[in-house]
Amino acid sequence: MTRAEKSRRAWNVSSSFTAILIGFVIIFPIVYCFCIAFKTRPELSVYPPKVLPDTFLNIENFRTVFRTAPLMRFMLNSVIVSGTGCFLRICFAILAAYAFAYFEFRGKGVFFMFILGTMMLPADTLVVTNYLVIIRLNMLDNYLGMCITSLAGATQMFMLRQNFKIIPRSLRDAAFMDGCGDLRYLFWVVTPMSSPVILTLMLQSFITFWNAYLWPLLVTNRQDMRTVQVGIAMLTNPMDTNYTVVLAAVAVLLIPSFFLFALLRMAVTQGISAGALVG
Repeated sequence: MTRAEKSRRAWNVSSSFTAILIGFVIIFPIVYCFCIAFKTRPELSVYPPKVLPDTFLNIENFRTVFRTAPLMRFMLNSVIVSGTGCFLRICFAILAAYAFAYFEFRGKGVFFMFILGTMMLPADTLVVTNYLVIIRLNMLDNYLGMCITSLAGATQMFMLRQNFKIIPRSLRDAAFMDGCGDLRYLFWVVTPMSSPVILTLMLQSFITFWNAYLWPLLVTNRQDMRTVQVGIAMLTNPMDTNYTVVLAAVAVLLIPSFFLFALLRMAVTQGISAGALVG
């Protein structure tokens, strides 16, 4: 084995070890959350603390969650809000990205830079004005009202525009010569070719809507319209909070995200690879 091969092998081993270590650090809080969900309250107070529970057959915390709060209703609300918001955000992003990638119009660069500039604007600065608009539109306790302020996603527009620009223009010219219009070309050629990136952005958008707390809290007054992140607050008590029950609820709420990631894992991997090649 030459010196260069030994150096390359040592680099590969060290890189793999570092990646595994970073992955463990990232996934440990999630594993610990699921472990605490099966612990009893006395087990949580043991010193030194133990990672694993005495048994994984203890489901009393999960029973307490469903008795204390209507978690299934909250999850249904979150699924509706996240699904609607994610679908509409991607639809708007696809149409806007296509326009910025293929059309020529006055002020195109200025408009695009303005959209990118919104990425640097903290969302909290718009809470008051957005809330006043929702009140005037009479959209309190409304599914659309919980997601309408986040439908224009600058990140999604930027990523899709960059991806559309790497598609050869000769495909568009050939399609137009065969009588294909812009919408048909977009939905029958561009969208299928960009499906890994689109699915990755849809997953990211779904998780963003699913994890939202402040905005759904502000625009909902009825308990049956609350989302899961707001519903978890019903399990806490300023005087005495049982964290095993709270983390049992969190473990339940993580299941949809894991399911979606497992379902779209290959598409996400391809989308990340494609995003790394966009220029």
